[in-house]
Amino acid sequence: MNVEYFARNCTIDDGIKHYVEEKLKKLAKFLADPEAAEARLTLEKEKHHFVAEVQVNDRFGPLVAKETADQVLDAVNLAVDKVETQAERARKKHKERRRRAQRQETNGNHWPVEVIARDSVAPGSGRGPRIIETTRLQIKPMSIEEAALELEDGDRLLVVFRDMDTDRLSVLYKRRDENYGLIAPEL
Repeated sequence: MNVEYFARNCTIDDGIKHYVEEKLKKLAKFLADPEAAEARLTLEKEKHHFVAEVQVNDRFGPLVAKETADQVLDAVNLAVDKVETQAERARKKHKERRRRAQRQETNGNHWPVEVIARDSVAPGSGRGPRIIETTRLQIKPMSIEEAALELEDGDRLLVVFRDMDTDRLSVLYKRRDENYGLIAPEL
């Protein structure tokens, strides 16, 4: 990781540089590409305290933290810890997005559609509404919260599931007002 140092009203000696580089090595495990990442440390002395600002540019996005302390190393430590927390959160977010995308690919975020033969839906036959397509669903046991998450993640308008609490078939659907509706039959 390439580290740039900037100082205002103070000097950065080799001890501080070594300390910062050791702290940033721990941060590298959370970055997408540690060799390509660029870090920038700005130290500033104001009256009786030090301000450390750490900026790390990574593929997940820029990570910035600014901390104040009475000692130089304390300020650096607080700022790097805050950036490390941001990097860990960004990495988890990136992993979760990838997992959701993989789940959607494997689950086939669309339902299989079966179209009925054209001659069975011929106009003018005098019958009422006809079934045009059939959808087969795999009904999984899950809680209402899990169904809401699945509904939120997917492009579907409803989720049919077996409620884990009641062991009954239920339907959770999106309403026009962006809220959810639950259909739970009583037996």
